[in-house]
Amino acid sequence: MYRFLLTPRWWGINLFVVLAIPFCVFMGTWQLGRFEDRVQSHEQAEKQPDPGTRAAKPLDELLPVDKVTSGRPAVATGTYADQFLVPGRELDDRRGFYVLNMLRTDSGKALPVVRGWLPGSASGARVPAAPEGEVTVTGDLQASENARSKGVNARGGLPGGQVGMISAATLVNLVPYDVYDAWVTLPEAEAGGTGGAMKPVPAAAPEGSGLDLKAFQNLGYTGEWFVFAGFVLFMWFRLVRREAEAERDIALGLVPEDPAAPEGPDDPAAPEGPGATDAEAARKAPAAP
Repeated sequence: MYRFLLTPRWWGINLFVVLAIPFCVFMGTWQLGRFEDRVQSHEQAEKQPDPGTRAAKPLDELLPVDKVTSGRPAVATGTYADQFLVPGRELDDRRGFYVLNMLRTDSGKALPVVRGWLPGSASGARVPAAPEGEVTVTGDLQASENARSKGVNARGGLPGGQVGMISAATLVNLVPYDVYDAWVTLPEAEAGGTGGAMKPVPAAAPEGSGLDLKAFQNLGYTGEWFVFAGFVLFMWFRLVRREAEAERDIALGLVPEDPAAPEGPDDPAAPEGPGATDAEAARKAPAAP
């Protein structure tokens, strides 16, 4: 009854099922692994002390920035050079901009330092001057931003003196010196009152360390892929059952093997209608002498 499974058409169907089900299971397992990794990272972050409360260390000892060093206080010494404004940044549900200065260190590389936040538009804003001479800053370490970071303007087209992303890849094209692949934000207003009008920008949690919307999206995708695998298997069984029932009906004579064969009397030319029987009898009766 199931010999139809060896026909060329069913070979194609069977091959699709054999490949589709393992693929769906693999993708579902992969998405589940991503969710479990995010949960584990979140649990580890919860067990770790607040990075801002740990002792400050020299910048070079904390690089490269990862989930462990992100938010740690970093110390760097140098002189402030170029200044940029980073528009479109929110703080306490208010829209404003960051004040970003490049701190040139003795190594020749510059560290981007967010000195603070100001409300309003960055265009034509009056910004407190950066301290002059050699300074030592202690700020919370952050990884370079990317296009997925909150508040980033990756479209470009900003006026001169403004940047949409705090990233070494962006800043290195605007200054004539190397830039650290990291940045720091000052946790307090600068000494001397030069930054008193600005609000400190709190450090952000490292990307992928919390149970955010992306984590639960991974969990939802896990369910979808397993549902797809079950649907493929269900449709295969349904098609096999229908084909087997059709083969059985043909074997029992319930369905003609040739679907184009006419139904009804043996004589395909037999007339139909209420008077068909009488007309046929009259045609076959002998003629009167």
